[in-house]
Amino acid sequence: MSSQARAQPVAAAGFDVLKVRADFPCLQQEIHGRPLVFLDTAASAQKPNVVIEAQADVLRHSYANIHRGVYSLSQRATELHEAARARVQRFLNAASHREIVFTRNATEALNLVAQSFVRPDLRPGDEVLITGMEHHANIVPWQLLADAGLKLVVAPISDAGELLLPEFERLLSERTRLVSVTWVANALGTINPVERIVELAHARGIPVLLDAAQAVQHIPVDVQAVDCDFLVFSGHKLYGPSGIGVLYGKAARLEAMPPYQGGGDMILSVSYAHTEFQDIPHKFEAGTPAIEAAVGLGAAIDYVTGLGLDAIAAHEADLLAYATRALQQIPGLQVVGTAREKCSVLSFVLDCAHPHDIGTLLDLDGIAIRTGQHCAQPAIERLGHHATARASIGLYNTEADIDALVASLRRVVAMFS
Repeated sequence: MSSQARAQPVAAAGFDVLKVRADFPCLQQEIHGRPLVFLDTAASAQKPNVVIEAQADVLRHSYANIHRGVYSLSQRATELHEAARARVQRFLNAASHREIVFTRNATEALNLVAQSFVRPDLRPGDEVLITGMEHHANIVPWQLLADAGLKLVVAPISDAGELLLPEFERLLSERTRLVSVTWVANALGTINPVERIVELAHARGIPVLLDAAQAVQHIPVDVQAVDCDFLVFSGHKLYGPSGIGVLYGKAARLEAMPPYQGGGDMILSVSYAHTEFQDIPHKFEAGTPAIEAAVGLGAAIDYVTGLGLDAIAAHEADLLAYATRALQQIPGLQVVGTAREKCSVLSFVLDCAHPHDIGTLLDLDGIAIRTGQHCAQPAIERLGHHATARASIGLYNTEADIDALVASLRRVVAMFS
């Protein structure tokens, strides 16, 4: 590629990627003497200054335990924490802040639904229907219910990594207790037709959970429009802190669910004979929460909302198309996951080198990618591989990043060939 091409970032209307990059201090460094090229946002995104400063400001000036104190500092911390919840509500277009439960991450949110929604009324032979492209976090919590008789049913995917929707529909039955599917597949980038999935399930009276851990940072999400019963995501993939996640649930669903954990802050009163729990969402939030992380998540939401999810999506779509064309020109490289509708992720293999070797050699050029099974072992193996290399795109990536990736991969090919 020409030096002129490398100098020109992808341009989406109203989106200045070079200005955006300046907001991320971690990107302003060298690794092994090379400028850092960070292409592992699907694992965890880098953090903009506004998120870092929002958390630091809480710790410097506004930290105290929340919901309990009558003194000013505690009241201030409580207000900041609950303002973050309101930001999440607006971001997802939930009907009420009561429908937003803070968790540690999307994984904990999935486990909460498994233990509080599915387990209490579970009958032997009941089923949870997932797809063949799920993250382990949307597999293992259901397997943990096997002792109570739950059966995990998997809707198959095509060789391109797309859900076979007629097969999915056929697997819906009177025993299906819940449909739980990823919105965007973390290992393949496939965007599932979630509106149609919800429509098919609801026509049979089956509730739907959407794993949006790979969706909320890339595309606009409206829980009322899609009409899902539950939705989960993690802060650290949304340019926010780790240690904070979200469970959205329709109020009627959450109100009918017992608490998942017990302890302080989620109770109204305790005696040795009986405990009375708070109303939603607080009855699911036992103990001291990640106060500064919640504020950081709110700041991250303000940041991406300020940039505009539509503008981010357009920028990343242009860059994914550019990267796909470029990688397909590398001898012996195969893209894994070629769905017609996808975003942000390029998984691939080289016929001359193991993914772990690829990742190690790219690191010497300052390029960070993910290698392995990406916590989606069944999906990777379904497509005929034991591991892949995965380059994942964030809002701060540019054509120059892709050019560096391609040049480094060509050196890997030359070395092993």
